[in-house]
Amino acid sequence: MRHAKFFAVLVFAALLGYGASGFYCLPMAAFQGDLTRMGMLPESQFGWRKLQPPINPQLIQQVSLQQADVLVIGDSFSDKSIWQTVLAQHGIKVRTERWDSMRGICADFTPWLRAQGFRGRFVVLQLVERNVPEMLENSVACRHMQYHPNSKTDAPRYPPIVSFDVNGGNYDGKFSTGFRTLLNVLKYGRLRKTADFNTWIFHKDVKMARLANGCELFSHANCDDALFLTWDKAAEVEGNALDNIGKLGARLGGITPIWVFVPNKSTAYLYPNKQFWNEAERRFHAPNLLRMTQQAIQEKTIDLYPANNTHFSTEGYLLMGEEILKAIQQAQLQGQR
Repeated sequence: MRHAKFFAVLVFAALLGYGASGFYCLPMAAFQGDLTRMGMLPESQFGWRKLQPPINPQLIQQVSLQQADVLVIGDSFSDKSIWQTVLAQHGIKVRTERWDSMRGICADFTPWLRAQGFRGRFVVLQLVERNVPEMLENSVACRHMQYHPNSKTDAPRYPPIVSFDVNGGNYDGKFSTGFRTLLNVLKYGRLRKTADFNTWIFHKDVKMARLANGCELFSHANCDDALFLTWDKAAEVEGNALDNIGKLGARLGGITPIWVFVPNKSTAYLYPNKQFWNEAERRFHAPNLLRMTQQAIQEKTIDLYPANNTHFSTEGYLLMGEEILKAIQQAQLQGQR
């Protein structure tokens, strides 16, 4: 009987300890950003706190290909139709498709596109830096268009959030995730106090880097450190990418391409001296988004890329949209001469 009571006390203590641990750890597993989610670090430390500009929902429009003035083919930087609102403000009707639907700018792209009913002049071709070489090579090698419809293409889009509660965790996640997040927090707490702390690769996909002026550029609690993808390269975009842009442009008779290359977050903050954007601008009149990011950083734009995310903030997307609008307007002026 005595042993049974002792065992019951042990079980009760274990359950109480597990419950207390879960109560403490589980809120840490509520992630808002992709880098905090992959790296398992809490939003209370790396979630952005600066209010973002609101977007008018009426500007987030997706028209049919037949109605569009501009066709956008892009990746996740275009999928939410945020930067496109800048075009919509100027009365430009936009159709956005993802690369995984279009599969490339194949040899028969122009006749195929006209056969689908597109009567516009401009096609915005948007890629994030890390995908530029592969996607361009795939397009150059592609002979025939094979469009793959996606039911999400015309699904409603909603404005991005203006703010979120960095301390507003929930208990819907996994205990193991919350516990691993807690371990990361404890290890980070020790490392960040060391005099030589500079970089910490704590996950196969995510690293942390200290920035000398981080608290002038980010709003999260530990603003002197920010999160980046480990697989972003410090090296230049491969040289044949520029040649491939020229080859693809030659396929677009009667269509004006606007080549839009979004710098990796690591490039914007850690490796800003790359020349690919200058060359793409010089040779193909591509909007120079690396210059845009550097100007924004020099002007101390907070959370251009939030610390917890690989993508632009709303403010960053609107700057991107302004650059694309300028490129379209300049091309229109040149066409009138």
